[in-house]
Order: sequence, then structure tokens, then C-alpha cells
Amino acid sequence: MTGIFADAGGPMAPAADSTKISATGSYAEVLANEEAYRVPGVEHMLTPALIVVSEIVDANIRTAIQHAGGANRLRPHIKTAKLERVIRRYVDFGIHQCKCATTREFEAACAAGVRDVLVAYPMMGRNAQRIRELSVRYPDVSASALVDHREQIQQWDRNVGLFVDVNPGMDRTGISAEQGDRALELARAIIDSGRSFRGLHFYDGHLGSFAFEKRRALATSGYEQLAKLAADIESAGIDVGEVITSGSAVFMFATACAPLAQAKWQLRVSPGAAIYGDTNIMQQIPAEYGFRPAAVVATRVVSHPRPDLLTCDAGLKAVAGFAGLPNCAVLGWPDLATQRMSEEHLTLQAPPGAALPALGSILYLVPRHAGLTVNNFDVALFKSPDGTISLERVSARGHEPPR
Repeated sequence: MTGIFADAGGPMAPAADSTKISATGSYAEVLANEEAYRVPGVEHMLTPALIVVSEIVDANIRTAIQHAGGANRLRPHIKTAKLERVIRRYVDFGIHQCKCATTREFEAACAAGVRDVLVAYPMMGRNAQRIRELSVRYPDVSASALVDHREQIQQWDRNVGLFVDVNPGMDRTGISAEQGDRALELARAIIDSGRSFRGLHFYDGHLGSFAFEKRRALATSGYEQLAKLAADIESAGIDVGEVITSGSAVFMFATACAPLAQAKWQLRVSPGAAIYGDTNIMQQIPAEYGFRPAAVVATRVVSHPRPDLLTCDAGLKAVAGFAGLPNCAVLGWPDLATQRMSEEHLTLQAPPGAALPALGSILYLVPRHAGLTVNNFDVALFKSPDGTISLERVSARGHEPPR
């Protein structure tokens, strides 16, 4: 695999054969056009700056609803969205349930009007207590959490519903899907404790690295196994109210899997990154599915260190680089390739003899990982369809201070 989608050789290593994006079809057209992302007056603002385009956010939500089979099929993960205003757009489109991973994300979801919030992270100790405190503050919100061991059950009040976390082979958390007896035992333990067993959670995010059709086959096989596990639990007399699967790379496969999607339980899928459509999404989902970049970083050219190099002010503190280089694509400049990054610097390589963007000019970067990039900023420039620009706080950024 080449271009921005190549496996990185280290934390900041460039791909072996290329450090620029390889995109085809309408994705290439999107990357060639920066018009939708331009903010009037940005050249007079501090950079780097995060820009969120509301019209594209809305289009990505509509696209997710379409491929999920309806708004009620979605339980999006808001770890990428992060802005309360964006989370409210989910609610405006009739999506009243979500997933989150931090106490700040939980609070942002509740404040945005989400009615049903799952903490899709195995919280223990003070973290679980903090979620309990927030659930008391928002009594109209149905709160739930994940468990994969008996000891975790006692972390939660009886007003917090519990999902059994099933390990799809990612080996991060959860009970193996092949250990049906353990899952059934844990579901019974939840009920015997006086708490509410809400269903099963199955996140197969590791499949995003496979080619599309291989990913479809692997995901479908996992969903069939998950459907059997859910059916076995129901055969034991325990109601499985909801089965939650799938991030952005595979959610369309879950809703197409008949044993999973056509059973009596509520199937919900959890795309997160699709809301901002980063270059990972361009790798994982064919262009015809309709997702587009909605969050970009405006950066200023600050140096021409060589005739074929330019340096911008969007380093690792702006554009996330955990997966190595290339960590972004440059809108309107498809031949510029990421060459080096440090905390404040992004150096781009131009082809021999090519003209460089002028010193002081603004470039727009599509990040490889939108969620971690958005998490770098305190505020976003929010661009409305009428061209109005507002500053919106990234309310679910980072973690709450120790307390």
C-alpha cells in the first residue's frame, strides 16, 4: 500500500516509497479543491487554526444515516466529534444515542441533548465514580457502561445500564466471542446484582487496515459469530436489548449482515471518524460512499529552506502524527509531500522545478487522523453554510483535571 495509506516504519517515519497521498476518483477531486474550506480573513488570524465546515458535517451525518439504515441504527462515537455544536447536529438529525470514552465526552454529549450515552471504555475507580456523578446531574439521560469482568459490575450504580464487552480479536478489552459461556455468566451476574443488562458491545476497529473486500469478509464472519452469541444468550432466557458494533471502516457491513441486522434485538453501529472524513476514511471507504473531509487545519508557509522545500507552522502540536508520515494531505497542492515534522514545523517536499506556495500564504491540511487533530485545539473556526464564521470551543478535548 502506498502514499498516505502506507504502514509507517516508526512514530514519525515516512512511508518507504512515498510521502504524499494517493487518491483516486472523487477523492482526488476533493483534495484538488480548497474552495469549500477557505475562511475569509484567515490570513490575518493566528495559525495553525482548526476549521470545521458545517455543511460537510451535515452531509457526512446524512451519509452515515443512509448506510446504517436509519438514524436509530446509529450510536456514533463522539471521540472524534468533540465539539458540542457538532454533537448537537447528531441530535438534530434524530440520532439520540452515542458512545464516548472520557468523562468530558460524556458531559459534552449530555449537554448537547443526547438521551442515551454509553461509556465505551472499561472505567474503574474514580473515573467510574465521576460518570456516576455526571449521570446524577443529567437524570434524563440513560447512562450505560461496559464490563468484561465480574469485579467491574460493582463500580456502577443500579441506574447505570451495563453492556457485556465482546472481544472481536482486537485483544484490547472484552470477552472472546468464542467464550459464550463466560459472556452468558457475566450477563447473569449483572442481572443478579440488580442492575440492567443492556446487551452486547463488539468493536472491530482493527479491521480497518485490510483491503475493502477482505475487510467485508472478515467483518461479516465476526458479525455472524456475534449474532450466534446473542441468540444463545436469548435462548438462555436473557433479553439482549441492543447489540453495538462497528467503527467507520466496517459499519456498512454490519447492517448488511442478516443474522445480526434482522434479529429482534436493536442493532446499532458506531462510526466516529466518518463525521470529519479524514484521509484514513479515504483509505478505508470507497469514494462512492460519499464521505468528505469536514475538518481541516489552516497553516501558514513560514520558510523556503531549499528551492524544493517549504515549511509551515502546523507541527505535531496541530496535526496528529501518531501513525507516522504522511500525516496529512494539502488541499489544492496534490504534489506536495510531507517530508518532516517536529513540534511546530511541517516541512513539505515539492517536485523538482515546481513553484512553491509563497511565504506567508495559507495552506489547508486534511489530517490523517481527525479525532486526534481536533483534540489538539481549544477552539475551532466553525464555517456555516451562509459563510458565517464562529468560534466554537472544543468542549470534549482532553481529560478533566484530577479531582
